Amino acid sequence: MKQAPSNDFEQIKGLASPARRALAGAGITRLAQLSEKTEAELLQLHGMGPKAMGALRAALQAQGMSFQAGTD
Repeated sequence: MKQAPSNDFEQIKGLASPARRALAGAGITRLAQLSEKTEAELLQLHGMGPKAMGALRAALQAQGMSFQAGTD
């Protein structure tokens, strides 16, 4: 029997383990939580980079969501 993923990020293609660990360490386990964060906030996490951000952006867009607009 296949085990269900423990968070939304396990199934995102192109999201490497360091980025998954960074999100988990920040308490972010669901895709919807990303819409409450700006890209700048996430890029401050150790393990997050341009490739991970692109994968997350695509996953959000596929669900009709986006990152929070930055104020900077």
